[in-house]
Amino acid sequence: MDYAASFALIAPELVLTISGLVLLLVAAWGGDKASRMISIAAAVSLGGAFALAAPAVCTGATGLDTMAFGDLFRADAYANLAKLMIFAAAGAVLVVAPRFFTGIGEMRAEYPILVVFAALGMSIMVSATNLLTLYIGLELNSLAAYVLAAFLRDDERSAEAGLKYFVLGALASGILLFGMSLVYGFAGTTNFMGIAEAVQGDLSTGMLFGLIFMLAGLAFKISAAPFHMWTPDVYEGAPTPTTMFFASAPKVAAVALLARVMMEGFGTQVDAWRQVVIAAALLSIIIGALGAIGQTNIKRLLAFSSINNVGFILIGLAAATVTGISAMLVYLAIYVVMTVGSFVAVLLMRDAEGNQVEGISDLAGLSTTRPALAAVMAMLMFSLAGIPPLFGFWGKFVVFEAVVQADMLALAAIGIAASVIGAFYYIKVVKIMYFDEPAGTITGEGDTPHWALLFICAAIVSPLGYLLTPWLGELADGAAASLMLPA
Repeated sequence: MDYAASFALIAPELVLTISGLVLLLVAAWGGDKASRMISIAAAVSLGGAFALAAPAVCTGATGLDTMAFGDLFRADAYANLAKLMIFAAAGAVLVVAPRFFTGIGEMRAEYPILVVFAALGMSIMVSATNLLTLYIGLELNSLAAYVLAAFLRDDERSAEAGLKYFVLGALASGILLFGMSLVYGFAGTTNFMGIAEAVQGDLSTGMLFGLIFMLAGLAFKISAAPFHMWTPDVYEGAPTPTTMFFASAPKVAAVALLARVMMEGFGTQVDAWRQVVIAAALLSIIIGALGAIGQTNIKRLLAFSSINNVGFILIGLAAATVTGISAMLVYLAIYVVMTVGSFVAVLLMRDAEGNQVEGISDLAGLSTTRPALAAVMAMLMFSLAGIPPLFGFWGKFVVFEAVVQADMLALAAIGIAASVIGAFYYIKVVKIMYFDEPAGTITGEGDTPHWALLFICAAIVSPLGYLLTPWLGELADGAAASLMLPA
């Protein structure tokens, strides 16, 4: 084993590890007074990790040269493209979090450090090629996430969100671990490629149960129906920057991990897991759409929107082809931008005293009182609904194109029909902003970082985003092709 080459491959993770530990010491000595400096340093470390991960994506890194520590970890183009999305989303959270927490007197030095360690766990997850590495990355992310959800100690909603997330997260981890133990027991190895060799031919009943339990555990992590029950409560109760984090980066990590496990570990047994993925996809689309219709809180609405979008992402995985995985990655990239933009817009929903406003009814007449914010929110809502010519349409288009190419016309037809339901609640938000009498609640001003981030997201989801399609498609194709699929 060449340790020098292995350490070079984990350079982004080393940057985050060292930065997190150093900043932890700074926080211990400097206290909360150093929180702003720690936030800036954490964002810089994420930027450094982003820069180190980018070359592998551009070159389409694949093969034996991407394996580290005896193929416990793989730094291929697929993993690194997911890392770019994770680091970008985490960096966006660190841009908007200080204003939110400072405004309520709760900014503490631990917050950016927890984000760094959560990003580190997710980075390990997407590069995992072994059940042991998978679980280490998953738990490192989860332990940080539980604290982030309950970060507002004096807020009952935040404490409730943290407790629910911890209890149900522990249950999901137990289910996943039980499935992993069954897979290991019947395959005799924890390596994904070794599992792929062991499941050649007929799949034993024990291995099938292990596969189903692993699917259930990972479905919880991506909040796919019917394992979505925690999502609305946690998204509503957690601090808004934390909700923005949960809705973006961990989704990318868990979906990328799920796709790698299914395609590399069980790629020869597609028929054994495809029907489960299809069921989860359609349930997520329908439950996410129907559940959002009656919501009165914008964060709960975006929680159901997240469930709905996971369904479309899973349709790409259900195709079980390189084209399907590429489409899934394209959708994820667009989804992250739309989600970050939506939650930045929510953070700009403030009253005259600067307090956070979350009621959908408070958006009434926003086009009159805050026309710029209303215009960007409308653009984001239409993009999430997949309405052309906004860029969100392209994500749905490439996913449905992939399943059509895989001769799954029925799935494409059902998915397209179900997507119409989701358009209702997005358009409802736009109707409230543009056609209802002004509520006059949202009058607070935003700061430059929020507006800059919001306009960047708006520019990407606008028709200008289509200029990125050749470049994004090429990177996604190279990343999907780097997966080492079983013969």
